[in-house]
Amino acid sequence: MRPQETPAAQPADDASGKAPESRGSWLRDHSELGVSVLLFAIGVLVLGDALTMDVEIAQRGPVGPKTVPIVVGIGLLIIAVLLAVDVMRGGRGEAEGGEDIDLSEPSDWQTVLLLAGVFLAFAVLIGPIGFPIAGTLLFWGAAFALGSRHFHRDPLIAAVLALSTYYLFNNLLGVPLPGGPLMGVL
Repeated sequence: MRPQETPAAQPADDASGKAPESRGSWLRDHSELGVSVLLFAIGVLVLGDALTMDVEIAQRGPVGPKTVPIVVGIGLLIIAVLLAVDVMRGGRGEAEGGEDIDLSEPSDWQTVLLLAGVFLAFAVLIGPIGFPIAGTLLFWGAAFALGSRHFHRDPLIAAVLALSTYYLFNNLLGVPLPGGPLMGVL
């Protein structure tokens, strides 16, 4: 008969006798720190832009065009620091629950990549072909990426949305959008 073998003891990292955590496990448990770093970086960017902004208009009173970006930048920095402190103290965000969302399912990366491609194509095409056509492709592509397969109805709805948006911004709000080849027609 062989004597029972005991598993090798793992080194403890503190007096409680717990085994040391791996780096990946620590990062997974503190993943909210990524949001804090992102908020901090955006806050620094906003503050940097606000402080280097050239103001060439006559300012009336103490509030000028730099005020809101400075307040937003400082707010982002404060929130980033408070979030980091909360996470380091053990705070964790609760997983979101939804009535039609199964949180145990993995992410649908195909849909995410299709939507990212549609947005990138829109950004590239809006200059050369104009907003009405690029917007139609954007709305149609987004509907397709999100699962709609009505090939006769979706392009018509996308065209109506794009033309309505173009008309609203260009003619009613006075925000010029590139018209592309349809500039003379619209």
